[in-house]
Amino acid sequence: MTAVEIKNLYFKYDKEWILEDINFSLKDKEFMAIIGPNGGGKTTLLKILLGFLTPNKGEIKLYGKTPKENRKIIGYVPQHTNFSLDLPITVFDIVLQGRLKKGKFFYNQKDKQKAKETLEYLKIDNLQNKKIKDLSGGQRQKVLIARSLVSEPKILMMDEPTSAIDPTGQKEILDLIENFEVTRIVVSHDIKILLRDVDKIAYIHKKAVIHEGPKLNIPKDRHFCEVELIDFLKDESCGI
Repeated sequence: MTAVEIKNLYFKYDKEWILEDINFSLKDKEFMAIIGPNGGGKTTLLKILLGFLTPNKGEIKLYGKTPKENRKIIGYVPQHTNFSLDLPITVFDIVLQGRLKKGKFFYNQKDKQKAKETLEYLKIDNLQNKKIKDLSGGQRQKVLIARSLVSEPKILMMDEPTSAIDPTGQKEILDLIENFEVTRIVVSHDIKILLRDVDKIAYIHKKAVIHEGPKLNIPKDRHFCEVELIDFLKDESCGI
């Protein structure tokens, strides 16, 4: 089953083209990493996939419908905490927010049970009564992931999920993402995401170069820096 299909997509701000002739597809439950330089169009592409922006040309479908038509199947994890840390709100309350949808303003018992199960699944149920301001960066990121997963999405989209997190927290987040049984699209500046079992890589710099995920078989339980990774990939051809 095709999860994502993009054909001849173009997008511009004012008169400047940000994305040109983007084409790729993603199957159900595949994992795609989107990489590229600052200003290359990665975040713009993610916003189009989320339905926040509309392309000037081309077609984009998520499970056969436009992002706006199919927004309810999308789970989104933003780069930064999108609520005030001064709010006296608990982890459980934040995760419950993921069960709200258009026309629904109250939680039922099923919502609360799903929130509990999601916290347990991510092994952060011990944090459910803590205030969000009292958590570490990695813990907050797991809470945002839980809030997205509790809505039972078919596609999970994440913007820099490991930024501003210590190496141990980065590994924990990537371990989780790698094993989720949903379609995953992750924008990242950290090329160590290529160490993971990604199915496709989109290098975005106005245009897109699509790679199959390299099967590197590199141990994930030790430090592996960018220099080593570049050396490991030196014989890989990008096809251009």
